[in-house]
Amino acid sequence: MTECIYNLTHMVTSNFVDEWNNAPIELFTKGQDYVYEIEPDRRTIDFSANNLSGKVPLELFRLVKVQTLNLSHNNFIGTIPKTIGGMKNMESLDFSNNKLCGEIPRSMSLLTFLGYLNLSYNNFDGKIPIATQLQSFNASSYIGNPKLCGAPLNNCTTEEENPGNTENEDDESIRESLYLGMGVGFAVGFWGICGSLFLIRKWRHAYFRLVDRVGDFLYVTLTVKLNSFRRN
Repeated sequence: MTECIYNLTHMVTSNFVDEWNNAPIELFTKGQDYVYEIEPDRRTIDFSANNLSGKVPLELFRLVKVQTLNLSHNNFIGTIPKTIGGMKNMESLDFSNNKLCGEIPRSMSLLTFLGYLNLSYNNFDGKIPIATQLQSFNASSYIGNPKLCGAPLNNCTTEEENPGNTENEDDESIRESLYLGMGVGFAVGFWGICGSLFLIRKWRHAYFRLVDRVGDFLYVTLTVKLNSFRRN
């Protein structure tokens, strides 16, 4: 979608020459098909089912006078920008069946005239912002987003609300596994050596002979050093 869409000045200001009055059009809005006699102040953008792709241009969200925006059934990616909160005349918003992702911006709670919302079947995640406007819609407005939670969908788990906790839990699990491995290794090594000395007589005798030799060596070395020190 081209960034030149911001040149649709009628969607930005209230100045408009009524050139199309009384021309009937069929429009899909608020989940229903309607036939309208075009009104001078009716501002609608419908790009649904056009196989459009890429990110939705930020310029689109600067068209603050738009009342109906339908981008459903395309292949749009990216996130919804916070600037959508400035489209305060919005009455119908349909982003369903795309590949949009990220969190739903809190600024959408500013769309007080919004009577229809469909964000279903995307890749939104996180918690639905708490606002009367957004919680007033049915769960069907948000379904098809497996990582999305909060009213009117299921409550968020602690992991979904605080993804940082998952990392802490993973670190703690790794630390516990490390300590457990060290303990098991020490036990196996210790009892492996002691058990061998206890069960195998030759090893036991050789071990004690080695201990005696080391002890004798240390004793002789220490005695010589002490005598040398006293003479000096």
